[in-house]
Amino acid sequence: MSATIEEQARAALDGVRLTPASAIRCQPIRWLWPGWLARGKLHVLAGAPGTGKTTAALALAATITRGGRWPDGTVAPPGRVLVWSGEDDPADTLVPRLRAAGADLGRVLIVGDTLTEEEPRPFDPARDIQALEWQLDHYDDVALLIADPVVSAVSGDSHKNTEVRRALQPLVNLGQRLDCAVLGISHFSKGSAGRDPIERVTGSIAFGALARVVLVTAKGEDGDRLLARAKSNIGPDGGGFRYTLEQIAIGGGMEASRVSWGEALEGTARELLGAAEQQDDEHVEQHDAVDWLKEVLSAGPMPVKDVKKQADEAGFAWRTVQRAMRRAGVDSRRGGFGQPATWRLCSRASKSTVAPFAPHPESGATGATGATDATVTDIAAMRERILARFGSADDDR
Repeated sequence: MSATIEEQARAALDGVRLTPASAIRCQPIRWLWPGWLARGKLHVLAGAPGTGKTTAALALAATITRGGRWPDGTVAPPGRVLVWSGEDDPADTLVPRLRAAGADLGRVLIVGDTLTEEEPRPFDPARDIQALEWQLDHYDDVALLIADPVVSAVSGDSHKNTEVRRALQPLVNLGQRLDCAVLGISHFSKGSAGRDPIERVTGSIAFGALARVVLVTAKGEDGDRLLARAKSNIGPDGGGFRYTLEQIAIGGGMEASRVSWGEALEGTARELLGAAEQQDDEHVEQHDAVDWLKEVLSAGPMPVKDVKKQADEAGFAWRTVQRAMRRAGVDSRRGGFGQPATWRLCSRASKSTVAPFAPHPESGATGATGATDATVTDIAAMRERILARFGSADDDR
């Protein structure tokens, strides 16, 4: 039985639009930062706590507001930046950091409370995107939107792919209508070190899958940090930049942190994160080993074999303990001919010395950790003892 004219008309209204590919005009990706930030696209910036994610994001924002240079030296097109943060206070954290980064504060819009008929309430990205879009009708030069944290845009279960995709779509649509890059900040899941960086983003895998570009941060030894490109569906992936965080005065007796960009890095994000996090782990472990050594040797000298035994029981690798001995101010000595090597704490004022004897794998100072010259006094004293006991070569003649 054929459909009536009314049924055909209703089907046309309720149907799906089909467009021939030949009717679609190709257009290039509109980059804010070539290869890193694109207009109309969702990006995710994720990392472990303490890596400076928000500070790095604000550094990128500051670059846009003043038309400055990106870490690779290319020039950013000037524009406005929209910042929403559910974690940091604008007055004592966000604006001071923007000032420290040299941002044109007149081009930064901070998302505040949502006005209602009853009373203002905190902005909720999961339900107030439409109201935000109406307010942005007055601006036509928004280039970047920062959502921190992006998980706040999900009102449902952030670990369910379907709910995450549905919740993030309004944010994606807003970026497309404003023709701005959307940068959502997130965290790494605990205990995820070593895994694929995309899988480490907190919540559903949909956060990393829906984003066209995923950027990640890590912290290495001595405070060095890095920004790496873990994924890009619209350009090359891999590579990164080293950076450090520094505190500077911004006036009025206040200080704020800012990013100082360093050298470009090569390699995949997984390789770069793995190297940085391993260095950080080793640094922390060695610091713990220093404290442990000081405590163990506080009662007095101890044979190296006993130190090694206690290190094994405490869970420290012997190589780590040997590296920590210098920082702990530990002296390595032998008690005499045939006597076992001992470790002891020495005062900061005294020079750490090692008695002259052949390198030994347990000695640390002259074995695995590198040779250390004996002091002239030690050598002279040893020579006198030998001559007193056996006589000189002239006596034998």
